Amino acid sequence: MSAKVLERFPAGAPRGSWPAEEFAAARRAEGEPATVVMDLESDAFLVVVQGQEDVVRS
Repeated sequence: MSAKVLERFPAGAPRGSWPAEEFAAARRAEGEPATVVMDLESDAFLVVVQGQEDVVRS
């Protein structure tokens, strides 16, 4: 299964801060079916859209 990575966020965000979830929610509000997954190797949260080419936007 392929996925397009929209953005990466370090796992060490300040307590009570959820930047990956907020970013994904904003993308969903724009009609993009974004979800958040954890990349254990890089210790980061990824905002992805399933079924698309694996590309990082920055």
